[in-house]
Amino acid sequence: MDRAKDLDAATVLASRDGAVARIVLNRPAKKNALTRAALEALRTALDEAFVDDTVRVVALSGAGDAFCAGQDLAERDPRRAVHWPPDLAAIQAELYHPILRSLRVAQKPVVALVEGIASGAGAGLALACDVTLATDDARFAFSFVRIGLSVDAGLGQVLASRLGPARARALLMLGESLTGSEAAQAGLIWRSAPEGAAFDALAAATVAALAAAPRRALAAIKSAVVAAEDLGFEDYLAREAALQGEAAADADYREGVLAFLEKREPRWR
Repeated sequence: MDRAKDLDAATVLASRDGAVARIVLNRPAKKNALTRAALEALRTALDEAFVDDTVRVVALSGAGDAFCAGQDLAERDPRRAVHWPPDLAAIQAELYHPILRSLRVAQKPVVALVEGIASGAGAGLALACDVTLATDDARFAFSFVRIGLSVDAGLGQVLASRLGPARARALLMLGESLTGSEAAQAGLIWRSAPEGAAFDALAAATVAALAAAPRRALAAIKSAVVAAEDLGFEDYLAREAALQGEAAADADYREGVLAFLEKREPRWR
């Protein structure tokens, strides 16, 4: 693995492991809580990974014993604020929304590796990734109401679409949480595994499989799922067909068919 690159006083670490870009939220003493500096560094790291043609998959994780505890409330301390209340709508639009949009439209798969707590906006980041894995005892916490807030970081839509409105309302209104195993069973994330070797093996296998898959197919699948969420049925069918046409025009499709017919492993570009 290449030596990690420092981004903004090490609030985020970015490194390369072959075709995998590894991005680590790196404030372990604060459970990787998000500050303005950390969010700006995360956006930079993601942007660099997404435009690098040698990167095939991005893996996002947290340092220490947590994925991300959400917004660092030390930046919201009313005792030290020059102006109160803070304009959270503007802050969301400036710092959070560009990252969420980037994760959604990037033509590369992003895997979230969740160990420990993923709370509030931290859960939003994890669930905005294409594939989310967690340890069985990880905890996705939706505790906005406990500090007098509504929901942000895209979580209202994610929870309602994956769990249904009734469960989304209850989780958010009661400020409840789900373990990694509960989240997997409910369909909120892809899979969970016991902490330690089993989770490490699951993470490694998932990232490796995505890194070895055909790029155009992955990009088209990602776009198709986004379209399914956003479009009506007829518009979705048209978009799905167009994406399949784009995938078929790529050299990887020809190679995939040949490999199948010749009973061998495909040699993806």
